[in-house]
Amino acid sequence: MADGRSSFWGPVTSTIECCEKNYAYSSYIAEFYNTISNIPCILLALIGLINALRQRFEKRFGILHISNMILAIGSMLYHATLQHVQQQSDETPMVWEMLLYMYILYSPDWHYRSTMPTFLFLYGALFAGVHSVVRFEIGFKVHYVILCLLCVPRMYKYYIYTQDVCAKQIAKLYVATLVIGSLCWLCDNIFCEEISSWMINPQGHALWHLFMGFNSYFANTFLMFCRAQQRGWSPRIVRFMGFLPYVKIEKPKTQ
Repeated sequence: MADGRSSFWGPVTSTIECCEKNYAYSSYIAEFYNTISNIPCILLALIGLINALRQRFEKRFGILHISNMILAIGSMLYHATLQHVQQQSDETPMVWEMLLYMYILYSPDWHYRSTMPTFLFLYGALFAGVHSVVRFEIGFKVHYVILCLLCVPRMYKYYIYTQDVCAKQIAKLYVATLVIGSLCWLCDNIFCEEISSWMINPQGHALWHLFMGFNSYFANTFLMFCRAQQRGWSPRIVRFMGFLPYVKIEKPKTQ
């Protein structure tokens, strides 16, 4: 939200600004809370990556956690600068991440193994190219929502076929964080004028980042559990320090 303060990065060139005063705390950070709220997302993705590597999950899950970190870093750059180029470093990884989720969700039953990753890679590359030269604010949101909706049927199928109570709880946490985070995002956009007059700004977009960080972590954990079941790795949900759930597996000695 522009307020005429001087900045290191120059005039705002991004197509979107959130309901937070620009450069309120530093001339180097445009939207302070929207920037630092990505730090938990990076830490959660790092925890997931360490678990995936330590237990030698398939490479797709390591790449998935890394993509979560890349998205969070891109979001930090965008909200810190409010520049169009950095906005692309936030939005393009959002699409790439959803394409990766689609691959993980649908590839186990895809009979032609090379066609899906090839198509998704080319689609992601084409989108990045078009997005670098064309600004389409509403079109991007619609496109992203469509990609998300394409994942819903498969996630629901995994949920109904999963018998483990703890895994189902993680799936419910995934839905809950998505709903609450989306409400925070909507309120921040729709009621910005009213919120700006409050003594304390609840920072709805920053809360969106926080909830979506947990949302991605829960989604990844649930998908890792389901994939471990498919591979016969006897997965179970355990909790780090009694709070943060992760998947523990026991691979057959032949693997």
